[in-house]
Amino acid sequence: MLLPTTPHEMHQRDWDQLDIILITGDSYIDSPFIGIAVIGNILVDSGYRVGVIAQPDINNGEDISRLGAPRLFWGVTGGSIDSMVANYTALKKKRRSDDFTPGGVNNRRPDRAVIVYSNLIRRYSQPAQPIVLGGLEASLRRIAHYHYWSDKIRASILLDAKADYLLYGMAENSVLEMAAAFSKGNDPRTIRGLCYSLNPDQGNQIPGDYLELPSFEIVKSDSRAFIDMFHAFYQNNDPITARGLYQQHAHRYLVQNPPAPAPTQAEIDKVYGLAYARIQHPWYEAQGRVKALETIQFSISTHRGCYGECNFCAIAVHEGRTIRSRSEESILEEAHSFLNHPDFKGVIPDLGGPTANMFGFDCLKRRKSGSCRDKRCLIPGVCPALKIDHHPQISLLRKLRSIPGIKHVFVASGIRYDMIVNDSKSGRQYLRQILAHHISGQLKIAPEHSEQNVLKLMGKPGLSSLEQFSQWFHQINHELGKEQYLTYYLIAAHPGCTSMDMRSLRRYAAKTLGAIPEQVQIFTPTPSTYSSVMYHTGMDPFTLQPVFVERNLKRKNHQKLILTGKPPRKSAPTYKSRSSKAYQTIPGHQTRRK
Repeated sequence: MLLPTTPHEMHQRDWDQLDIILITGDSYIDSPFIGIAVIGNILVDSGYRVGVIAQPDINNGEDISRLGAPRLFWGVTGGSIDSMVANYTALKKKRRSDDFTPGGVNNRRPDRAVIVYSNLIRRYSQPAQPIVLGGLEASLRRIAHYHYWSDKIRASILLDAKADYLLYGMAENSVLEMAAAFSKGNDPRTIRGLCYSLNPDQGNQIPGDYLELPSFEIVKSDSRAFIDMFHAFYQNNDPITARGLYQQHAHRYLVQNPPAPAPTQAEIDKVYGLAYARIQHPWYEAQGRVKALETIQFSISTHRGCYGECNFCAIAVHEGRTIRSRSEESILEEAHSFLNHPDFKGVIPDLGGPTANMFGFDCLKRRKSGSCRDKRCLIPGVCPALKIDHHPQISLLRKLRSIPGIKHVFVASGIRYDMIVNDSKSGRQYLRQILAHHISGQLKIAPEHSEQNVLKLMGKPGLSSLEQFSQWFHQINHELGKEQYLTYYLIAAHPGCTSMDMRSLRRYAAKTLGAIPEQVQIFTPTPSTYSSVMYHTGMDPFTLQPVFVERNLKRKNHQKLILTGKPPRKSAPTYKSRSSKAYQTIPGHQTRRK
């Protein structure tokens, strides 16, 4: 369902005023992969009048004012990607392209988009209604955080933007509660998954059982306090076990309520069962097509959350550590709906989630008691309490392949190879299914590095599972009579990684993996990750031991060139790559950027 973007479209619906206006840093694509479309469609389905203003011109008030003022509140998001990550590379160079901007030119999304849009609303909107922040950028920057591009600690984005409220995480239920509270004139500050600010001097009180974080003023100058703050923040991110948090910023306090309960399967099925148009809105398409649509238009999300907890990834903070899978029936219904879409050519580009092979199972202990505070599911090895089972995805893939009119179903999301080799019942069978039917010659996996000291800091498994998986991969391809290849996610300049480590990685890639990588990602410190804590403090946050951090941009690039450029002296002999292609960014997936 396309939401109105102009007064004319409002009048077509006989709407004289909108209840909620959503502002986004992306072009408007009506897809379940786009947060603004999900939130908007949920609200409309519940009876609210909702409009969208995508990528408003920040140089005047025409765009931000064209739908009038909302009756209830403004909803503001930077878009599918943090605006700083969208705009700049790890070497702090301006990106030329943006997959979510019409025509692909990176000229519409401002830096710190959430702050800019909030200021734009206050400047041109009368009367002023509450401003509610949401989406990835707001969620990951909700407490004091390290900002890589200015190399300093910034305050909570809620306070920086001078907004009224912030909804963090997957906020479908929380936004409905907020809309209902505003409609009834009730105070929304009891809603779970909500952040707000208050001034105790004005008679406002922080709930008595909330945990105080070190203040913004302290963490700006004290690395140990910053680490303590992040530990408390990270450990209080599970809906079952989390306490509320608060943090002083000068005379004001940021207050974070405990996370919203994870959605039930019925609730998540409903989200994906809404009538998405799966197109770019025509009003914005006239400005140029967006590249992201090529991949997300007919891809299917099977679940949310990730318990992998790689230290450089914020998915566990934004989507949660608990896996919430859709029902098989819901996924099959979505696939059947594609057959009636005029743009569908029979290909599903991706079936998966943050990690494709986490669909359909989870730790029963976590569902009952919450995530463990003192250990992780997959590091240093697979936890015995996690009963890995690839059978649900095998069954789903078989049923999707049998639908008349569907020619190909690809699994392009990342997979955890350590989970496959630790599934004695169906791991090898799952891999065989993938290799026989669901890749187009290449399977992408993410070892990230070869050196144990670096892998430990990344929160990644050792090499034994990688080598076992590689052996299975080549054996099964031989059995199938297929010539297919592995391609790899690799990271340069992660905290703890030296040029010597990169040379060792090159030798390992050439000798053991049989490949010289053509593209390598330079580590980018982003908010709400342990790796960014390491980068800022120069310490391992778990041991408090010093960690080498490469901060020089030229030397960061040199680490990358050790793998992708001319081999350094005294390196291993050059081997031809098994693949002529490097791993490419999948539009719509936040976890990786070139």
